Amino acid sequence: MHLPKKGLRALGIAESYTGRTRSTLAGVVMRKDLRIDGFSFATVTVGGMDATDTILNMIHDLQRRDLNVILLSGCVIAWFNVIDPSRIEKETGIPVICVTYEDSGRLIEDIRHHFPDDAGRLAAYTALGERTPARLHTGQTIFIRSWGLSDDNAARFCDDFTLEGKIPEPLRVARLCARNLPGSPESGCPHD
Repeated sequence: MHLPKKGLRALGIAESYTGRTRSTLAGVVMRKDLRIDGFSFATVTVGGMDATDTILNMIHDLQRRDLNVILLSGCVIAWFNVIDPSRIEKETGIPVICVTYEDSGRLIEDIRHHFPDDAGRLAAYTALGERTPARLHTGQTIFIRSWGLSDDNAARFCDDFTLEGKIPEPLRVARLCARNLPGSPESGCPHD
């Protein structure tokens, strides 16, 4: 992948979660010049373990061969629904970057507390590995995990897609879409 190329495309996936049984996911395809080039929407089970399959279905349904990177807003969504970015990268052949915005160290204890008999969920979380801090040109720090590209290239990719603050634009727009999609918990419209 040639990072300076303007035509690079990222699929940013973020969620809207308010504690109901389903959580809304939105995917936004965005070029490096910040032009939006596609959308995808889905739901995942709150407290389930279906996020990875759902994201793979979103990618498949887009039928795009021009995606260069998949950006995830967190690897643990919808009340401990753990995503497997390694599997996503292997099955799609597209590098994956998971972005978080604050240093958090209690998830292992929280998983053990809420899911004491779920060794698979705990193993899925620990398999994610450590996060790497990345300083953006905005002066903000994000935390990344990457699969299919180096942490340095992942940090550069996120920096190139960030206009201000600390949220890369594909993830910022995806989060706005998820929150405002009719039927999503935060939109005020009916939701399953």
